[in-house]
Amino acid sequence: MTLDPRLRNWLAPLALVPVVAIVIHLWPESSAAAVAPAAENIAVSERRLEKLRESAAAAPKQEQNLKGVETELAEREKGLIVADTAAQAQAQLIQIVRELGHAESPVVEIRNTEGFGIRPFGDAYGEASVSVQIECRVDQLVNILAGLASRKELVSTSDLRVVATNTKEKTLNVHLTVAGVVPRKLIPQKDQGKRL
Repeated sequence: MTLDPRLRNWLAPLALVPVVAIVIHLWPESSAAAVAPAAENIAVSERRLEKLRESAAAAPKQEQNLKGVETELAEREKGLIVADTAAQAQAQLIQIVRELGHAESPVVEIRNTEGFGIRPFGDAYGEASVSVQIECRVDQLVNILAGLASRKELVSTSDLRVVATNTKEKTLNVHLTVAGVVPRKLIPQKDQGKRL
């Protein structure tokens, strides 16, 4: 078989194409880049190693600090009003005021109560609040307020209205709103996104 001279001229360069492709494919990508910055890589690696050593040395102290914070948080959370529902949390607040009233002589009775539900208190907690109406003397009111402040539970007064009812016996009509910190799970779902 005889080839046309023009076809022979085209076949000779085409035979070299696969050889050139194999050489390009097997050629190292960058031989100069691997050799030149070796000194820079060592310095960078040494700095990174030093930072890792510092982090490793600080880890036990950070872990100790974390344990201390977790212990302190657990101690503070012992004062939460623990309940399964909002109504139970409000009942506990009423019971606290009732206990303080029964410690007085004569006993201070709750005349009326009103619950206000639970609202968000920061990012992790809720605040339950109830309003109670009592009639007592000034010294009894002071004792009840001091008793609230000294409770192990995280409770406080959020509103206090006092009206003199009997000047002869020096009694007061007191409208007292008490708030307590509760777990976040007691907040109704629609209020979860709202913040104080």
